[in-house]
This record gives sequence, structure tokens and C-alpha cells, in this order.
Amino acid sequence: MDMSKTLPARSALLFSKADRFELNLCQRLNGTGRYTSVRLFFKAVSRLGDGVFWYTLALCLPLFMGTAAAEAIGHMAVTGLTCVLIYSQLKNRLVRQRPFISWDAISAHTAPLDLYSFPSGHTMNAVNFAVLFCVFVPALFWLVVPFAILVALSRVILGMHYPTDVLVGAALGLLISQTSLILWPAGMFNGVL
Repeated sequence: MDMSKTLPARSALLFSKADRFELNLCQRLNGTGRYTSVRLFFKAVSRLGDGVFWYTLALCLPLFMGTAAAEAIGHMAVTGLTCVLIYSQLKNRLVRQRPFISWDAISAHTAPLDLYSFPSGHTMNAVNFAVLFCVFVPALFWLVVPFAILVALSRVILGMHYPTDVLVGAALGLLISQTSLILWPAGMFNGVL
């Protein structure tokens, strides 16, 4: 991997301290991946969290909502793209190395989608989509909330992220979804899609 980008000294020091502070918890969670069943389960969760789960569920919304699904799908598409733009910019500017790169004690149990870890884009999208699915179809709470938690956990178990990457990703996903609900009132996407 190309690690040619460098952090500003202040950011590098902050991440270095955080990395050392989080290493023990990161090792414990990542160590569970040595069990084949755990590793395969969380690889599947992470792969579904790439978008497959959320897009499939969104395409099923007309079954729950009829024609009103267009509004929900439009809303989720806008916030999903917002998440991608924000986390890709942050990762490219903050360039925190993934745990498995920085520490020999952490194993990569899957291939990374990009070079850097902060924040977790999987978790940001999972929380954003979970919140919006709960708003548009509250009956899906039992499915989307546990899945979002599993996605977040998978990223640390698989050696792709530190716990703070996941926590910040979750906070940003929550912020994006909540802000979108304030800025884009119900009915905004009616007639657009």
C-alpha cells in the first residue's frame, strides 16, 4: 500500500497516542478472528455492510411503503452519498494507518477497501442508514440496529479499524442522518423520484 501521505505533526502525535491507548482492546477483538467461524461471520457482515444489505433493503421498501418508498429511497441516497464524500475526504486528509499496518499484533482478516482507517465509512453508513430505516419503517428497528452494531464490531475484529474510528464513524453517521431529517422535511422528494 502507498503510505506516502504524511500527517501534520499534531495529528500524528494524537493518533499515535490513541493507537497505543486502543491497542489492547483492538488486539482482544481482533484476536477473536483467529476462530474460523467468527472470522467468516464478520467477513460476511462487513461485506454486506459495504452496501449490499442497505441497497437490497431499500429496494424492498415499496413492499412496506408503496409509492411513498420513493421519498425514503431519495432521502437515503442523498445521505449515503454525503457519508461517502465526508469519510473519503477525512480519510485522505487525516491518513491514520489501519491497525494491521501499524501493529504486528493485529491481523488483517479481510482486504481493506482503501488505505486509511479514520473514520470508519462502513460504520458511518450503517448508522446513517439504520436511523433512516427506523424513521421511515419503524418495524425494521429489530433488523437494522443489530446489523449496524455488527458492522461496527466487524471493522475492529477484522483488523481494519481502531475502536475510535468506529465511534467517530457512528457519531458522524448519526449526525448526518439527524441533520438530514431536520433539513429535508417529509415530502421533499415527492414528485422528484
